[in-house]
This record gives sequence, C-alpha cells and structure tokens, in this order.
Amino acid sequence: MRRSVYSAACPTREVLDRVADKWTSLIIGVLAERPHRYGQIACAAEGVSPRVLSRTLRELERDGLVLRTLITVAPPAVEYELTPLGRTLDQVIAPLRTWAERNVNHIYAARRTFDDEVAGVDRTPWQRGRPLPSSNR
Repeated sequence: MRRSVYSAACPTREVLDRVADKWTSLIIGVLAERPHRYGQIACAAEGVSPRVLSRTLRELERDGLVLRTLITVAPPAVEYELTPLGRTLDQVIAPLRTWAERNVNHIYAARRTFDDEVAGVDRTPWQRGRPLPSSNR
C-alpha cells in the first residue's frame, strides 16, 4: 500500500501531527544535546506547561522517539534521551528550527505589511516588508 500524507485515511497524518508540533520540535532539540531530566527540559523549553510537557514526553516515548530511564538514586529520578529514531527526526527538524530563528524578522515584517494593508494603512514603499529591529525578537 502506497502511503500519502495527502490522503485523509493515511496513518502518516498522525505521524506528521506529532513531528510538526511546536513542543515536539523544541523537546527533540533539547534532548539532541544530551539526556535531560524532566525539570531540565521544562527550563530549556520555556513556556511549556507541566501538563503539556508530560503528555508530549509520553507520546514521544510511545512513538519510539524518546527513551525514559528510571535512575535509582535517592530520591529516584527519570532521565529522557533520544532513541536512534529520535535522532533521525532531529536531523530533519533542526534545520526547521534554524530557519525559524533566521527568518522570524521577515515573517513579522510580512505580517505587519499584510495587517496594514487589510487595515487600509498607507505606507511608503520603503516601509513595506521591512524587518523589525532585532530587539523586538
């Protein structure tokens, strides 16, 4: 059977939903550096709620992308690391994270131009599409 993410019935859509998720991308990036404990992941991926982090880690573990290891110390701890499959995913999404960092100013400039045009704001040609100052990132 040929798989196509464009087919509504194709199970690859479920996989695409997982790997295209913002928190998945950030968590995979954190774990690509080295294994981390839950709290370290939470600090590195600023803004993720405990509920979303727990759910995403569990889903990534279920999908075979993350390995959860119980460390028998006092008190017991849990460490998360990428599996070999998870490392292949990072190879794909690391360039996407880099692209987002490099192009955020262009995206915000395009949004500003679009929003101004929708609102009827008249801007000179040199003002249209100009990136925001780097301090506004």
